[in-house]
Amino acid sequence: MDKIKVTIVNQQKTIKIPTGLRLLIRRCCHAVLELEGFEGSAEVDVSLVDNDQIHRINLEQRGIDLPTDVLSFPLGENGEYDHNPGTGAAMLGDIVISLERAQAQAEEYGHSFQREVGYLTVHSMLHLLGYDHVDGGLEAVRMREKEETVMLSVGLPRGGSYVMNGQ
Repeated sequence: MDKIKVTIVNQQKTIKIPTGLRLLIRRCCHAVLELEGFEGSAEVDVSLVDNDQIHRINLEQRGIDLPTDVLSFPLGENGEYDHNPGTGAAMLGDIVISLERAQAQAEEYGHSFQREVGYLTVHSMLHLLGYDHVDGGLEAVRMREKEETVMLSVGLPRGGSYVMNGQ
């Protein structure tokens, strides 16, 4: 991998962004591309939004009338991407993260806000590279293994369970 440009835009005012969160998002994007052996330069756009904003985007873009934690909008398919004519970098796509939802899930799962945002970033980056977990099975297992490998590599190991008590 040559170079990765991660553009991060904060479009919400609900959650104060902690020092180092932008750097963490960039590190997570880079770590996924490194794990995948991505060749060449790449660009990714990350939008930080609130629950109302992600709800609206989910409805408009996917027809799902619910808020969610993260959305991925890949610009490529089967490893083929459009390239920025000015830089030659592969344009991987857009990531939209609800910081409100990330904060609630961090509390729910018993880990840090940074770990949750890092995980959502890694998860979404894998979607931009073509991974999918919707149908479950081996693909979902492979994606989960890659997520945890990247999370370890950026210093955010899994510390608790993703299963809610009583479920």
